[in-house]
Amino acid sequence: MFLAIALLIVGLFLLVYGADRLVYGAAVISRSLGVPPLIIGMTIVGIGTSLPELIVSTTAALNGQIDMAVGNVLGSNITNILLILGVAALIHPLAARSEILRRELPLMLAVTVLCGFVLMDGTLSRLDGVLLLAAAAGFILLMLKIARLAQREGSDSLTMEQIAELPQDSSNTVAVLWLVLAFIILPLSSRMVVDNATVIAHYFGLSELVVGLTIIAIGTSLPELATSIAGALKGEDDMAIGNIIGSNIFNTVIVLGVPALLSPGSVDAAAFQRDYWVMLAASVLLSVLCIGRKHHIGHLAGALLLCGFIAYLAVLFFNPFSTFG
Repeated sequence: MFLAIALLIVGLFLLVYGADRLVYGAAVISRSLGVPPLIIGMTIVGIGTSLPELIVSTTAALNGQIDMAVGNVLGSNITNILLILGVAALIHPLAARSEILRRELPLMLAVTVLCGFVLMDGTLSRLDGVLLLAAAAGFILLMLKIARLAQREGSDSLTMEQIAELPQDSSNTVAVLWLVLAFIILPLSSRMVVDNATVIAHYFGLSELVVGLTIIAIGTSLPELATSIAGALKGEDDMAIGNIIGSNIFNTVIVLGVPALLSPGSVDAAAFQRDYWVMLAASVLLSVLCIGRKHHIGHLAGALLLCGFIAYLAVLFFNPFSTFG
């Protein structure tokens, strides 16, 4: 058991590192090919924050563990808002100043509702996968349009922060080497994560859904945690919040869509009956905080978000119906 835990931690570390190197290499090459920094920041870097979730969920689904894949999506979105933004707001109050960010929030709510529509019948079908991936394509196109409009109207704080974080000076050769290394690391590390998470689940009598909601979700959300805390410490509030909103959208439409397309199947009823509603409530709360009169997530709100996450974990691990299966 201790070996499984150690290998899971190593696998998560390699997964996050491999995803980071893949995004770095892709961003450098895209920039050298003349792709505008705005597009790189909104697409490659945006999708990159959800890459660990995508790799793990796809691996789990192909292994017939669709509950783990779904749990990873729902759990990551819950973790992003309640845990990561809660911690970031406790470190430094976050103000949502970007117009792009406030325009993204209704889109996040829309795809969250779409997720509920997909999950409520207790199955993920290929049609669901097509629907989600079509929504992903539509979202990317819409966000690029919104970003260009915001730039024409004047410098938007979120786009400025995103562009500033892009790699500046690096050769294509180095970037290609990182890409090759990432493509080696990612499938191996995802296999380590899924296999050892399964061992831990069986040992403790946990369902695959709960393992996906907790151990894997928290582990694959490490890039969002690092980015949001760094943004909070540097005063880049829009980056900290926008990173979470973008990640949740990509998690919902891509990380859920790809497994549905590749390996459809039935889903644990608790995913919709319990966990989906927690995700929806967290998403609505985030929207209220960011769109409200103060556009502000202060220390008190951060503490409430964090307490909400702890309460959710308590429900998962101390409710016999939800932990065993």
